Amino acid sequence: MLRAGSVVTCIACRNLLPSRMGVKFRVPLQKLHPLSRAIHHRYTANNNPQRPPHCSAARHYTSLSRLPMRPPKSRSGGHGYQQHRSFWVARLAARLLKLRYILLGSAVGGGYTAKKTYDEWKDMLPDMSQYTWIVPDFVWELSENIDLDKLASALPELEDIAKLLPDMEKIGENFTFLKSLLSSGLGSEVNGASGLRLLLETTGESTLRATDIPPTSAAMSDSNEKQFKKQGLLSELILIQQQIQQHEEEMRQAAANNAPPPPRDPSPSPAPNPSPSQSKRKSSDKEKVDQLQEELLRTQLKYQRMLERLEKENKELRKVVLQKDDKGIHQRKVKKSLIDLYSEVLDILSDYDSNYNTQDHLPRVVVVGDQSAGKTSVLEMIAQARIFPRGSGEMMTRSPVKVTLSEGPHHVAMFKDSTREFDLGKEADLAALRHEIELRMRKSVKEGQTVSPETISLSVKGPGIQRMVLVDLPGVISTVTTGMAADTKETIFSISKAYMQNPNAIILCIQDGSVDAERSIVTDLVSQMDPQGKRTIFVLTKVDLAEKNLASPSRIQQIVEGKLFPMKALGYFAVVTGKGSSNESIDSIKDYEEDFFQSSRLLRDGMLKAHQVTTKNLSLAVSDCFWKMVRESVEQQADAFKASRFNLETEWKNNYPRLRELDRNELFEKAKNEILDEVISLSQVTPKHWESILQKKLWERVSTHVIENIYLPAAQTTNSGTFNTTVDIKLKQWTDKQLPHKALEVAWETLQEEFARFMAEYKEKDQDDIFEKLKEAVKDESIKRHKWNERAMDSLRVIQHNALEDRSITDKSQWDAAIQFMEETLQSRLKDTDSVIADMVGPDWKQRWLSWKNRTPEQHIRNETKNELERLLKLHEDHTAYLANDEVTTVRKNLEARGVEVDPVLIKDTWHQLYRRHFLQKALLHCNLCRRGFYYYQRHFVDSELECNDVVLFWRIQRMLAITANTLRQQLTNKEVRRLEKNVKEVLEDFGEDTEKKVQLITGRRVQLAEDLKKVREIQEKLEAFIEALHKEK
Repeated sequence: MLRAGSVVTCIACRNLLPSRMGVKFRVPLQKLHPLSRAIHHRYTANNNPQRPPHCSAARHYTSLSRLPMRPPKSRSGGHGYQQHRSFWVARLAARLLKLRYILLGSAVGGGYTAKKTYDEWKDMLPDMSQYTWIVPDFVWELSENIDLDKLASALPELEDIAKLLPDMEKIGENFTFLKSLLSSGLGSEVNGASGLRLLLETTGESTLRATDIPPTSAAMSDSNEKQFKKQGLLSELILIQQQIQQHEEEMRQAAANNAPPPPRDPSPSPAPNPSPSQSKRKSSDKEKVDQLQEELLRTQLKYQRMLERLEKENKELRKVVLQKDDKGIHQRKVKKSLIDLYSEVLDILSDYDSNYNTQDHLPRVVVVGDQSAGKTSVLEMIAQARIFPRGSGEMMTRSPVKVTLSEGPHHVAMFKDSTREFDLGKEADLAALRHEIELRMRKSVKEGQTVSPETISLSVKGPGIQRMVLVDLPGVISTVTTGMAADTKETIFSISKAYMQNPNAIILCIQDGSVDAERSIVTDLVSQMDPQGKRTIFVLTKVDLAEKNLASPSRIQQIVEGKLFPMKALGYFAVVTGKGSSNESIDSIKDYEEDFFQSSRLLRDGMLKAHQVTTKNLSLAVSDCFWKMVRESVEQQADAFKASRFNLETEWKNNYPRLRELDRNELFEKAKNEILDEVISLSQVTPKHWESILQKKLWERVSTHVIENIYLPAAQTTNSGTFNTTVDIKLKQWTDKQLPHKALEVAWETLQEEFARFMAEYKEKDQDDIFEKLKEAVKDESIKRHKWNERAMDSLRVIQHNALEDRSITDKSQWDAAIQFMEETLQSRLKDTDSVIADMVGPDWKQRWLSWKNRTPEQHIRNETKNELERLLKLHEDHTAYLANDEVTTVRKNLEARGVEVDPVLIKDTWHQLYRRHFLQKALLHCNLCRRGFYYYQRHFVDSELECNDVVLFWRIQRMLAITANTLRQQLTNKEVRRLEKNVKEVLEDFGEDTEKKVQLITGRRVQLAEDLKKVREIQEKLEAFIEALHKEK
């Protein structure tokens, strides 16, 4: 066992080799795994098989190895020989027993050595139990939620996949024939074979390149040998392709070097006619080349279908995993995706008005193109849903639409400012989404305009969607049509330039392939914004119509190669976005696009490369370019906003060192609390205060009506019965029509005044002046919205009518109170009347001498008229309230006799004021006489010359005022104050939701500086979080 060499002793190394390889020869040490090599060195005495293993190395394995036997010493004498002969049976038994011990010891030692070797090899492996946290939790639970055996059984076998592969033997025969063509010098007939490059340029066949083909082995199974044989043929195909390219180049050079000089004779020489055999041979060879090219194209399409099927299965599996993760298999907080973090930064930047030259240079994909060029259709194909409104030739995109694409378990869409999710798998939700986008676009367009620069933010999630941010802009137009604003063309250009001038924006230039390229407007615009084409991707749409309409297909090739337009681009793509019907689904458009390019001679003849077609390849390329640009520019933008934040903080510290940095929303909340505190103060007003101010204001409002329309007409009567009748009729009419309404007006005005008074008092207590506009607007809007309870007027009318019907004065104090109320009222009216008369006649002689004032001509006429009328009143103290016509004539003639021309209307006006004063003076005298008339009142003025019915009238008015004030106070404290508080809260809530209103009412540099600080900090924090997540993804 020890002499078997290192091949036998290194059993662990042989066990590490795969069993399928069927190794029957010795493996060199250099081919072993480093771990196996270490074990091999440990237990192999010598790596050279020609040298025998050293004895010490053999002894290392077991302690039971016997030493080499020494020859026995020769002994003389027969006795020794006889003894040796006598015990040969015993010696034979001992030898046999020793052999048994040797075998047993070897077995025990070998087992111990093998166990020790296994333990040492196991100790050399790392402890992987400490790294189980790296694997997500859902991976460990996949076996519980997903039947892996069922999934494995559903996958195709290698033999089934091998059946899908083309017949490589037939292709090899064709290429053998192609080699013969190359060797015979027929390179000019195989120029079309350059289309074979399509097979090598497809992304799905990178695993079949010659560099990726594993070496074959003698121990492989028959199916594996067949598969590797086919891969070997493909490697030969690649070599032949290279030979074709090399031979084409050699033929071009030979043709250029061996071109005959032009003949001196200007007449053209006849071309040599090829022989019929050569023509037949060339046509046959060309047919074989075409047949070979078609076979390669079919092979490519087979591989493409197989890859698409595998991708679809992978998408379904990812969807299942995402759904399980979305339902919360592992209980941990779901973090926002990388693209969602980036989209939030862009949303904040779109609302940020920088004052420190910190411009938004973050990347996004800007989709520009002529109107109806297919921009929206391309974006829908990338988003995998028909999400935009459509119209036949009509401008549908009226404002920029920012679409954030990300991967998710469900295909849904959501607006930035809404929580509603639109299920893009349901046609009803799709229609609702398109309608909502159209409404938002029309709402953003101001009156008299056609397009708007206001951005609509939308996010779309779904399985297999490439992550990126795209902005769909209104289509560029060349002419303003009827119904458009006059500046529509310039507005669209300015919006497009504003997005494209961002040095990190990726421009997705959409060109309609079905119209003449010379009619394009957007290519010149893109060339101005990106002359070098370092961030432009050109997309040619409607290629199916272009191939059908264009007489020269090479024109399409010139467009996608960048030779027709002066515009430069990073890449060129050709896509098909359907047949033009708005009812087509995304899946039908994809199938139509795939079928078209499979049968298109543009792809078959090599005019288009396989990686340049289909919207799927376009979305992959745009996503890669987008994330590359993001990684290159995001940190620079974060540094710029960090510097802007430092500038803003420095300005705040210098200008407002003792104030907190409250933005507009925080200031609004502070003002809201102050206003609510002021409203609550209304409930602390005492009932006595309410009733006193209500009674005072109500009498000021109705006193003129009471004196002029009730008291004076009743006082003109001759007896007490007529007086009371007139008073009752007048009071009833007043109560039914005017008094309740006047009372509610007084109550409402009183509530406003008290509310304004409390706000003014609160303003004096160190209130911030920045809230003045807001509080005034809240007060005005709350009062405007507040309406008194309609039923209060009806109940108040009944109460007032009952109060005026009561004529009973129960005690002397009430009588005295009525006398005092009447006297104060008459004195107040008399004072007002004297003031009016003084204004009419001008200053008296004292004022003229002391104050150097003179009368105007009109005042002089009125003064003469007053003197004449006063003489008339002295003659007739019981004169009625109105002058007769003959009295007016007499007064006028008397004035004319003194040289004063006067108008009769002026005489009557002057008489009205003089008679009022005369009446009030008589009423005050009568009021003093009635102070002792309570006794006669109790006897109903029987057998008494004193009648005090006017005192009773004022008592009824005073009692009505007190009862009305008490009723209004109850309505105020119980209902109206609370309703006003509710109105104030509603107004504050409406103002809080109206951003424009807050901007109008809370203004100033302090507010704007706090707003900028808040947004810059938010942008910087989100950028840092995004950069951290971006580094983790790397």
